[in-house]
Amino acid sequence: MSLSFELSIDVSKKYDFKKEALLEIDQNRWVSNQWPLVYFIQNEDKKVAYVGESTNFSKRVRNHLSDKKKANAFNKISIIGSDKFNKSATLDIESKLIQYISAEETYELQNGNYGLTNHNYYQQDLYKNLFKEIWKRLLEKKVVSKSLQEIENSELFKYSPYKSLNANQYKSVLLIIEGLINNSSTRVFVSGCAGTGKTILATYLIKLLYSKAPESGLEDLSDQEVNEIHLLKAFKEKYPNPKIAIVVAMTSLRKTLRNVFEKTPGLKASMVISPSDTFKKKYDLLIVDEAHRLRQYKNISWMGAFKKNNQKLGLNDDGNELHWILANSKNQVFFYDPAQSVKPSDIEPIHFNKLLKDKDTLEIELTSQMRAQGGNDYITFVDTLLNLKRKTKQTFTHDRYELLIFDSLKDLYEELSAKEAKHGLCRLIAGYAWRWKSNPKIKPKPSKDTFDIEIDGLKFKWNSEQEDWVNSKNAFKEVGCIHTTQGYDLNYAGIIFGKEISYNKDTNEIEIDPKKYFDINGKKGIVNGRDLKSYIINIYKTIMFRGIKGTFVYACDKNLREYLKHHIQPYEKSASMRILPPEDVKPYVNAVPIVDITAAAGNFSNVQIHSEHDWVELPINITPKDGYFVCQVVGESMNKKIPNGSWCLFEKDRGGSRQGKIVLVEHYNIQDSEFGAGYTVKSYYSEKKTHEEGWYHEAITLKPLSNDTSYQNIELNNDDVAELKVVGIFKTVLKFNHE
Repeated sequence: MSLSFELSIDVSKKYDFKKEALLEIDQNRWVSNQWPLVYFIQNEDKKVAYVGESTNFSKRVRNHLSDKKKANAFNKISIIGSDKFNKSATLDIESKLIQYISAEETYELQNGNYGLTNHNYYQQDLYKNLFKEIWKRLLEKKVVSKSLQEIENSELFKYSPYKSLNANQYKSVLLIIEGLINNSSTRVFVSGCAGTGKTILATYLIKLLYSKAPESGLEDLSDQEVNEIHLLKAFKEKYPNPKIAIVVAMTSLRKTLRNVFEKTPGLKASMVISPSDTFKKKYDLLIVDEAHRLRQYKNISWMGAFKKNNQKLGLNDDGNELHWILANSKNQVFFYDPAQSVKPSDIEPIHFNKLLKDKDTLEIELTSQMRAQGGNDYITFVDTLLNLKRKTKQTFTHDRYELLIFDSLKDLYEELSAKEAKHGLCRLIAGYAWRWKSNPKIKPKPSKDTFDIEIDGLKFKWNSEQEDWVNSKNAFKEVGCIHTTQGYDLNYAGIIFGKEISYNKDTNEIEIDPKKYFDINGKKGIVNGRDLKSYIINIYKTIMFRGIKGTFVYACDKNLREYLKHHIQPYEKSASMRILPPEDVKPYVNAVPIVDITAAAGNFSNVQIHSEHDWVELPINITPKDGYFVCQVVGESMNKKIPNGSWCLFEKDRGGSRQGKIVLVEHYNIQDSEFGAGYTVKSYYSEKKTHEEGWYHEAITLKPLSNDTSYQNIELNNDDVAELKVVGIFKTVLKFNHE
């Protein structure tokens, strides 16, 4: 038996990174055959590293050693090879290693970030497992210490300037730099809805512009990488010592990005500034993230300081933070989405529109959805849903995105808790429909037992941290608001539509009750109810876009909940599993046995032995039958039909055709990490051949049914076919809760 794409990875020993070791390095089989490979140069004492790829490594390593800076910085080199590597694969794996190692924090990565783009190539999905295997080997060799999931949930990974760009983003970077080179003064607007990667593009750009352009090794680079480096050199000629900063109006996101910059070689926390900080010096370039959150002189808590900044520029109270940025910088790049303006203190679109109409303004649009796995379909769905523009009552469905609406916040929180345990970075977010009674800044100081939000017997406080709350210790036990979550990525978001928003069935309108909306600066001075409604709708749209893998929704208003149910799949709570006491068990009359796959060890022939198993009562609509048994299916390899962790009913295999059926099989040579050794659950397909005495199985394919394309077929041929035993045929997923 063999997988159709075996994980064949070779991570070499650590060679000395010096000229005396070149002869030994040249004897490495991947090097001697000039095979595409990936390499890792390091210095464990200095904790610095460099990642690269090459098809002519013998020449590449000599180039590195001739570079005195690299020769002095590193002392060891490892070669990563595979007979499955091609040039595209090594570029992809190099890019992933750069992303993950830079965020893993064991080493300070010395790579530049030019050329980091997503590579599309034949059978790309198959290489995902190769990268997982490489990372596993690096963990085993203690080169790194964190799991992929742990890294992916870190702020350093999410906002890293080493993130690979898609084609749309990469083209935008080149256009921006061309504009900076060719014009005496450049103003760029990069538009894109939530999740299109505006912040990632901003951090990539500032890292690139602060990087030193390489002088050698260009012959090994792609045409687009060479073009990017030539543009970088031209920018350096124009601005030899550029003064560049990224402006972030939101306090919470600003702190997060400062943490990221502090840990990124070549960047400093001081490069992330507030709009007020722009007065400290004149800048060659200001990159403005979340520009729609820049403020005007309205509904802010620091009116005096704001007024003084305006006066520095000879402006009256009509001056705003946009004016400050334009006055204090030669060039600007604005990342802008007016649909995410959520407060009346945000600068009105008319000020941005005036700049956009200027003939010298360069406009760029980001279109690819990078956050929500539901893609642009999900973004469009939320927009039409909350603006009541849906032309159909069909519920939103997507293979890679989990969207559910709940009748009970308790049920939502239980499901979100399960996601938090598995994925991490799952948070509750609500509209500002409750007073902040637990605010530690108010006097007298509230007691520890003071809660802000109480629904379905659950009590929560608003976010206790205002800066980087998403990553704070108690975040899962609290509820975040728009001001502490905008700009952040979550794995799953639990969204609470508060009491300030309702649905009128008679008029088919969403209505807002200002008396139940408690963001004081979010409504003060608003006379037109339509304006307040627009802000609140934008708030809910924005927080609905936080989830990468899914969004769970609860609405306090019953009518709004019913409206949402027409378009969002309702959550169905399953019945509890009931294990019968031994004295009540009537085998296959009122109960069937539960079998643990991971502990079965070839013992399925004993499933009818009463004393060795727990026996479970089936749901009322299923009649027990001799040969039935229940087991839990874990993992994501069958998630199109069987959600991870589901309790499933199987029937003992009685022969006959299994073609296309989901089966539980046993084979001595199967090593499925999601099940016990020797077992797997997959969809069954066979190729038969006839001979004089009848027919036989020539080959059997066990296929995953997963939204994760990294899962591959298991192919059985020759003698392996005869050794396969079909233990059971899948009947249905049972609606049992985990107890």
